[in-house]
Amino acid sequence: MILKKMFSRKWLLTTLLVFAGSAVCIRLGIWQLDRLEQRRAFNAQVESMRAADLLDLNREVPENITEMEWRGVRATGEYDFVNQVALRNQYNGDQYGYHLITPLLFNGTAVLVDRGWIPADGNSAPADWRQYDEEGTVTVTGQIRLGQGKPAFGGVADALPENGEMLFLWNNLDVEKISTQFPYPILKAYLQPNATSSDTIPPIPFQPVVELTEGSHLGYAQQWFAFAAILFIGYPFYLRRQE
Repeated sequence: MILKKMFSRKWLLTTLLVFAGSAVCIRLGIWQLDRLEQRRAFNAQVESMRAADLLDLNREVPENITEMEWRGVRATGEYDFVNQVALRNQYNGDQYGYHLITPLLFNGTAVLVDRGWIPADGNSAPADWRQYDEEGTVTVTGQIRLGQGKPAFGGVADALPENGEMLFLWNNLDVEKISTQFPYPILKAYLQPNATSSDTIPPIPFQPVVELTEGSHLGYAQQWFAFAAILFIGYPFYLRRQE
């Protein structure tokens, strides 16, 4: 009787809306479970890489370095300031500025180093950045990080100049695209130097705070599944009351 009433002309549209709403809630619940698995995988990656031995790039450059994000790393070489670029829209507290991204040359190759934040005032051109040069051999200790192109939502994509000139100001730290500008090979990951509270003179190194938690994904998934159950199971009871 209830099934017949659900698909009657009077209630058909409402029934279809209830089914559609239930399906949407179930899909959102599954999406949250997917996010939870991604978060768990990320946490496991960070924990395993932080537990690994410090990687010395002067001794070994692993072929699978792109699978080692968040591992401790060290490299010794010389900076190539002529080919350094800067990343827009970076902040130190509430101060707007850039991050200097400089190639570090070693053993016939190079790796990009996020040397840290500089203020925007007085630093609009590559020539201005030379005041932050660190001449001679340097040793950088930090973490392996992977670059990122334009985010899936928001952000502005970077386009290389059609005339072949070098693009110095970037919206995204897209290692692969940036490396196409250089006359030498570049690793497919970059180095993010360790930072301390005493780093107050630009370029100021930066390390993101990584929270190894599962977040609220499981709770949200349970809520969406509960909404689906309320719609799917509660709807027939509602129809009975209409009798």
